[in-house]
Amino acid sequence: MQAIRRENVTIPSFCFHERLSIAGNCRMCLIEIEGVMKPQVACAVPVMKGMKIRTNSPMVCKAQEGVLEFILLDHPLDCPICDQGGECDLQDLSVRYGNDRSRFTDMHFEGKRAVESKTLSPLIRATMNRCIHCTRCIRFASQVCGLEILGTTGRGHDMLVGTFVPKVFLSELSGNIVDLCPVGALTNIPYRFKARSWELKKANSIDVTDATGTNIILNYRFDRVLRVLPREHDEINQEYVSDKGRWAIDSLEMQRLVTPMRKLIDCCCPIEWDAALEQACEMVRQATPGSVMAIAGPYTNVETLVTCKDVLNMFGCENTYIERSMSYSGSGADIRASYCFTARMKDIAQADKILLVGTNPRFEAPILNMWIRQAYRTNEADIYVIGPECHYNYHVTYLGDNISDLSKGEPVLSAASNPFIFVGISQLEGEVGSEIMAALYKMAKKIRKKNLINIVTREASFGGALEAGWKPGALDELKKNCPKVLISLGADRIFYDWEPPSCCKVIYVGFQGDKGSEFATLILPGSAYSEAGGLYLNMEGRSQFAYPAVTPPGKARHDWKIFRALAEYLNLCLYYSDHDSLCTRMAQISPNFTCLGVNQPKIFGSFVGDLIEPSGPESKELVVHMATMKEYYCSDIFTYNSPTMVKMQKAAVLLNNLENLSAAEKDVASCRKELRAARVNDIVKKGLAELKYEPKALTSLNVAMK
Repeated sequence: MQAIRRENVTIPSFCFHERLSIAGNCRMCLIEIEGVMKPQVACAVPVMKGMKIRTNSPMVCKAQEGVLEFILLDHPLDCPICDQGGECDLQDLSVRYGNDRSRFTDMHFEGKRAVESKTLSPLIRATMNRCIHCTRCIRFASQVCGLEILGTTGRGHDMLVGTFVPKVFLSELSGNIVDLCPVGALTNIPYRFKARSWELKKANSIDVTDATGTNIILNYRFDRVLRVLPREHDEINQEYVSDKGRWAIDSLEMQRLVTPMRKLIDCCCPIEWDAALEQACEMVRQATPGSVMAIAGPYTNVETLVTCKDVLNMFGCENTYIERSMSYSGSGADIRASYCFTARMKDIAQADKILLVGTNPRFEAPILNMWIRQAYRTNEADIYVIGPECHYNYHVTYLGDNISDLSKGEPVLSAASNPFIFVGISQLEGEVGSEIMAALYKMAKKIRKKNLINIVTREASFGGALEAGWKPGALDELKKNCPKVLISLGADRIFYDWEPPSCCKVIYVGFQGDKGSEFATLILPGSAYSEAGGLYLNMEGRSQFAYPAVTPPGKARHDWKIFRALAEYLNLCLYYSDHDSLCTRMAQISPNFTCLGVNQPKIFGSFVGDLIEPSGPESKELVVHMATMKEYYCSDIFTYNSPTMVKMQKAAVLLNNLENLSAAEKDVASCRKELRAARVNDIVKKGLAELKYEPKALTSLNVAMK
């Protein structure tokens, strides 16, 4: 099939998928091979020398038509109410390869096959009347998600796809089975009955819920985002997207800031844009340049970062920081290899040994974890962990949970031909980071392998901010030097750890009201990623552009245009006023901002280790903040404002409690078994002592024991 499709010859199929194992059970890809009497399935036949294949002979067309007739025999006529209508493979192939007349006759008055529908999770509804038994969902759950939950029972007409016993399908990639299903058997519950496929418009965008840079498509109608679909990219996300990136879009409609506001006593009063910008200008002018600070949030695009930094730099201020701290090397953020991947995500699939240090990529970066699992499954990679016990979907070997255990990784990785080390970004905050990275770079020098150490980041704006010249460590700087004016670019997490004093005035520029807007003296409503788009750098350092889909609500504006207008009020001359001239400015800062889609090699990576001065404790346990499924769904401010993610977190907590309960029941059962065995042993010993070990009496004792 792959060879024929490479020659641009169309072959229909339902069960075949490029990234899953071959099943060969839909029988739709029948072809005629010269010298073979019966038609063969193209997906399971290997290429051989001298093969002559016919894909449109009368025998093939008749066979394909018969297969479609048998599939439609049990398939209900749900097309008018099915969410898959308009993008259904069965509809398309029936029109092209099927018959225009039906021979179905319900002569026994039994009707079509009726199967009970199931709810696999709060997000996925299984209408199994429509299932055509392609088993794509089963193979995806087993091979990509690593969960043996779905399976089949029965054969032929009575075959059923399900969980056999009631279970919940909770995975960080579970939503992809909806895209893989060629019919409408698996449907997206939050999207059900909202729109038809031909009514939707599309916009290519980037997922900002993590730092992998997953390519997505935003489906919108009537200026409202209704659905997120993955966009194929062979080097990043293949054709998958995480559950948070798919279903957290309802957070875009929660707690939105739609008009400028200023705080009067304990309440916020709406004002117009000219009054808001004048007040912001007055606040900045009353402060000295050294007492003004800007903090970037996790979803800020590069355009806003560049414009804000230019405004503050022209004002004479250099205090631009990100929320995340990272100060393990003397190079800071000047060398890209110190905060980005040194290898491509695609190369991870070829790894033979992987060491995870203080990270759980399954929840911190699900798409990255997909590549790690692919290496584990297809390349038989050995995966080792230094850190606490977490929920992984592959077998791992724990080497310890302390910094002192890092030395155990050297003998493990020395024998590898293509090893990888992944370090969680949360381990590099504070003095502990220098100790960890010094040990890892020392290990890397002995192993002598390229692209060995990679940093797993979590914020979508992390790479772009450091590339644009922003500095890490906002919290440490706030504790040292409290600013008179603090500009927050959607940064809310910082206010959970630090409360601004009364002398500090906060200007909040963001799209969602949370902790940062509570302390704000002035609120300037910005735009979300679906409304402004913009440039983002993923954890590889790869630049990608997200196109806007809808317009900002109310009086909200694009963030970079807010700072451009503020520069006019401050009488600062920025020579760019549109996106094209802004791109010219971005190219001056870094050519990587205009070289889109290309993964540039990281240079000077070997110098990072030479600039590390260990100063932290020699022994300390590593902590992972997203160790289990219940900590995945509401891990940041954007997702815990999503009603769908809150519902999923409750389901994960319930599942975790049930698992703990079943484990406790197993422990009780094993204790009872051991107690029963101990009692039996006591009886045997007592009987043998009374019988004085007479061999003839053992038979009667055994009978009595039974």
